[in-house]
Parts: sequence; structure tokens; C-alpha cells
Amino acid sequence: MIRIIFTILAVIAFIFPGGTACDVSAARIKDIASLQGVRNNQLLGYGLVTGLNGTGDDMKKSGYTLQAVYNMIARNGITLDPDNIEDIKVNNIAAVMVTAKLPPFARPGSTVDVHVSSIGDADSLAGGTLLMTPLRGANNKVYAVAQGPLTIGSFSFGGKAATVQQNHPTAGHISSGAIVEGTVPVVLGKDGQLFYQLNNADFTTATNMAKAINSSYEEEIAHPLDSGTVKVMIPASYQDTKVEFISAVERLQVDPDSNARVVLNERTGTIVMGKDVKLSTVAVSHGNLSLIIREDSEVVQPNPLAEGDTVTVPRTQITVTEDQGQLIVLDMDKDEVTIGEIATALNAIGATPRDLIAIFQAIKASGSMHGELIIL
Repeated sequence: MIRIIFTILAVIAFIFPGGTACDVSAARIKDIASLQGVRNNQLLGYGLVTGLNGTGDDMKKSGYTLQAVYNMIARNGITLDPDNIEDIKVNNIAAVMVTAKLPPFARPGSTVDVHVSSIGDADSLAGGTLLMTPLRGANNKVYAVAQGPLTIGSFSFGGKAATVQQNHPTAGHISSGAIVEGTVPVVLGKDGQLFYQLNNADFTTATNMAKAINSSYEEEIAHPLDSGTVKVMIPASYQDTKVEFISAVERLQVDPDSNARVVLNERTGTIVMGKDVKLSTVAVSHGNLSLIIREDSEVVQPNPLAEGDTVTVPRTQITVTEDQGQLIVLDMDKDEVTIGEIATALNAIGATPRDLIAIFQAIKASGSMHGELIIL
């Protein structure tokens, strides 16, 4: 598998010789940065799902579900004895948590999608309907109200001996299931200033972004404040058309930069190398050590005419096999080293993905790798 990955990398390096054609790939500002204050807001609510086919919460174990059902019934004008609340036997209802994202500039009357997940011991939410559930923000204010039938996209059937299940039947989705009732105010261009936040903070990218904006408008209106924020002054000619100015800025092309990284995933054996990873000259020895331990039993009988018993004696055989190591010199001490050259040099050792992870860790520890090593 790793040879296929390295072959693909080598082909990429062949198509773009020296790495110069793909080292710098321009990106739009809207893809690498976001406007400060223009973001989603998380909403959360507690509700009930009804109409389940006997797959709801166990009322004896889920006291909060029982209390919620009692409150719902009381709000609808039905009087129950609070002392006999435990007598309610309803297994067609499940307590759920409802989450949603309030997008920026959402207005009352617009709709958003909601996600519903069980918090009790319900077996399935299939066929259920979410009752009216207020969705609150971090300030405990209601910004939306959710209600409607759930879409599960899974099933769970079975009996006492076996069960068949696909996906997760205790979580569902309601498309456009919440109506926005409140808004979060967003002020664009306060005091004639805009602040862009980079998705990945980098001093070089922030500088390139400011240069691209200043070059487009032929005046110094953009200034990087730090590695993650760029301040943009709205020109006088765009004070009344701020949206048009923002639209024009976010379409500008910028050359983003990033740190040299090698990402290793030990669980899957995946190795990803960034374009700026450099290696100094380093020697790597690779070998495999096999240790085989085998337990056998041997029957031992006494000599003829000798007194004694026939016994079984364990015998242990230990075999150690070590492949001849290869000392490979990775000569990377030059100005331009492509990903394909690094891949070809490491592939010459014939290592597996697991071995390559250990090799990269050792190369980093030796100080020969110039970049960040990230292990997932």
C-alpha cells in the first residue's frame, strides 16, 4: 500500500518538476479568512419526541423524562395528581437534546436545520415527532423554536436473541425544522474598519493578504495586526456600499503559506508530508527482528528394569531471526528537494507504513528533519 502512495507522490513530482509549479497555489481570501463577527451561533434545547412504537424511554429509569411529560400534560390543561406521577406508563416518548446553528444575518421567520439525539434509554427514534422545543443561546435567550417529524436514516429490529441495526437509530435530523424567532446583531464596518481572521494563523499569509488588498486598491488600506488578524480600512468611495466592497475583497487571490509538517497516523499507517518539508543528509538502517517461541511436550520413560514413572517434560525452542539491515544514506542536502525525492529515497528501504512512522520519528529526533512532526 505504501508503495502505491509513494508512486502517486513520485508522479506528482514528475508532473511538476522541482515543485515550482505547485509550491505556491493562490487561494481566495474568503477561503483562508473570515470576517470578524460574521459567524454561526450554537443553539441548544431540551424536548420530547412522541409517536414512537414502544421504543421510547423507560419511565422507571428516566425520571427527567417522566417529569417532562407531566409538565407537558399540565401545560395543555390536563390535571394530574403530582403524588401519582410514577403511575404514568408511556413508552412511546423519548427525551432528546436538540441542537442547531443560527447563521449570521438570520432574520425572524427564516428556518434552520436541527439535529435531535436521545439522552435517555430509548431504543429508537424512528417514526417520532419532535414537539415544540425552544432553542436557546449561551445567554439563555430563545432564538428559535423547533418542531416536526424526524428523519432517522437507520433501523433497528430484533428480539430477545438477536438484533439487526444499521447506523444510529437514536439520533435524527429535521430539515428546516426550526423557525428563527430572534437575531444576533452584526455590525459591518464599524468605524470604517473590517477585521479578517485567518483560518490558520501565519505571519507570511497575513502579510501576503495585506499586500494583495493594497495592490488591488492602490492604497495602504490593509495592515496585518498579528499572525491571525488583518485590519482593512473601507475606502471613502465604498462607505455606502460596504457589502460590495467586502464581496470584492473576498475574491482577491492570496498566496497562503504554512509550516512544514509531517503528519503520521499510527492507527491507519497514513503518512502525509507537506511541500516544504526538508531533510538533511542522514543515514537510516532498517532491519526486521523475528522472535519465535514454541512450546513442545516430550514423553520420558524410565530405563528397562528401573523403577520409575513415565512423565511428560516440556521443551522450549527459541528461534531468533534478524534480517540483514540496510544502511541507506538519504542525501537531501541541496537547495530544492521535492516530495517525490523524499518518497523515493525512503521507499528504497522497503519499509512498511509502521516502519516509516518509526523512521520519521527517529529522523526528527536526530535533528535531520526540518519541519514539524505531528502524530495522531
